[in-house]
Amino acid sequence: MSPRPWRSYGRSPLWRTIELVTRRGTVHRAPTGDKLPALTSITTPMGIARAALIIMLGNVASRLLGVVREQVIAGLFGLTDAADAFSAASRVTTPIYDLLIGGMISAALIPVFSGYAKTEDEPELWRLVSIVLNLIVLLFVVFVVILIIFAPQLMMVFGYGFSPEKQAQAVALTRVMLVSVAFMGCAGVLTSVHYSRHRFGLPALCGAAYNLGIASMAIILHDRIGVASLAVGTLVGAALQVGVLLPGLRKMGMRYSLSLSVSHPSVRRIIALYLPVAGGLVVSAAGVTLDTNLASQTGEGSLTAMRFATTLIQLPLGLVAVAMGFAVLPTLSRYATGFANMGNTSLTVLPDDGFDGETANGEASLASFKETLALGIKLMFIAMIPATVGLVVVRTPVIQLLFQHGIFTAADTGRTAVALLFYSAGLPAAGLDQLLIFAFYARRNTVTPVLVGVFGIGVYLVVALALLKPMGMPGLALANSVQWISHALVMLVLLWRGLAGLTGFGIGATGLKVLTASAVMGATLLAVMPGLEGVLKPASGTAGLMVYLALLCGGGALVYGGALALLRVREVGVIWGMIGAKLGISEK
Repeated sequence: MSPRPWRSYGRSPLWRTIELVTRRGTVHRAPTGDKLPALTSITTPMGIARAALIIMLGNVASRLLGVVREQVIAGLFGLTDAADAFSAASRVTTPIYDLLIGGMISAALIPVFSGYAKTEDEPELWRLVSIVLNLIVLLFVVFVVILIIFAPQLMMVFGYGFSPEKQAQAVALTRVMLVSVAFMGCAGVLTSVHYSRHRFGLPALCGAAYNLGIASMAIILHDRIGVASLAVGTLVGAALQVGVLLPGLRKMGMRYSLSLSVSHPSVRRIIALYLPVAGGLVVSAAGVTLDTNLASQTGEGSLTAMRFATTLIQLPLGLVAVAMGFAVLPTLSRYATGFANMGNTSLTVLPDDGFDGETANGEASLASFKETLALGIKLMFIAMIPATVGLVVVRTPVIQLLFQHGIFTAADTGRTAVALLFYSAGLPAAGLDQLLIFAFYARRNTVTPVLVGVFGIGVYLVVALALLKPMGMPGLALANSVQWISHALVMLVLLWRGLAGLTGFGIGATGLKVLTASAVMGATLLAVMPGLEGVLKPASGTAGLMVYLALLCGGGALVYGGALALLRVREVGVIWGMIGAKLGISEK
């Protein structure tokens, strides 16, 4: 595979951003303070919903364009050595960005910038932003130059199983794509500024701009420079992110300067906040490197097949994760603050922050935290389990529709479908895992997820080495699923113990009902697929295949919804109630 669908070994920028912008009280951290952020300003529910909706729509647009990007790659390059070389090169650049800037956005930049935005000390804010930008550019230039020089050695690790020609091609692509990391670093800093000033529209377009850059350059240039068009597209997409964000900074009145000061108190604070996160990201990068190294030994097209399968896995993960952040997760942080002060039985909370002006004590906050977490787990079950079953059942026609064009053949579809099948085994666990990691973060515990991440890498290594020879590439996909499942189970056990249990909330009963409803849906789809395929003959064209999949997905959703209703899964009503509450819709 792949990079892990969710970077659970360090704070995910998406998740931390959703936490910051969707809670009723906006978090602000004093520029040089050592304590955790306090709730100091209140925003309206409609404003919160609007901010969360912008982020959600941007994420949807980015992921849809990401699918388009993968379609273009599949159609132009298929499961070939050239596509594998690009996949390996992108696995070099992504962890580097995550390590140097990705985790810093959520863990340090947004909290520190928000402190200045809150005090309305704009001159000092722009000075700090200039210092951070200059330091980031300087750091990336030095780092990128070093990595460009040592790109052959890097690819000997990532592409251990590649032929010399394939390694040389991957090295050339890596060197071009490393330059894009500098642009992404600048975009990360600028994104943090936007979020700190409560500007969400332009950052929401960044992911879409990046994917658009890759897809468009591949279409325009592939006839001239081949797979190098993807590397050029990566560079263009990264530059587009900066271009998208700059107009917003001008409207905010940014004043750039050539300031450079490592001794600035807030720069030191950013570094201090980021260092613990960096450890988790190193673990994540080690896992990606190991996975890529092993995948390079499993034959031509394996890396690319795993890449396409991962793209499909990430769709339900991303969309469900945003929904959870929108409806459930921000509440965890507020309740965690209450029971973190168990010795203080009079934690006074501002009236508009969701506590209705009541005084929350530690025990009540703990009970509310557990209830909210249990609800989140049940909602995750309701969304992820049927998504997994449906994806497994219709995996082949979905891959045919999305990727089987150009030189991407039916045999390539079969290989990608096998990878997707084995990845799907861990999909519900990956969704649950993200929720559990957030629960640890809400309790200000970032160390435990890192330690469990190290354990997960060990599990992956043992399983992957055992399955590499007998199964090849599918064995690596299965090893990733085993890693996700083991990571989620350990996190659940530790959190269960830390909260003194999660019994009494109906988690097991809801899970059993959802499994039953999903099984009924899957069995129904398998029963009707042969007859429906015979009528529509989806292999005859794209239109027939689209109708075929639309009927299957629509029918499956109806069967699943009906089964949930018959089984009286009341959390389905809670979902609609939460959405209505977030949008300011009250029942008459």
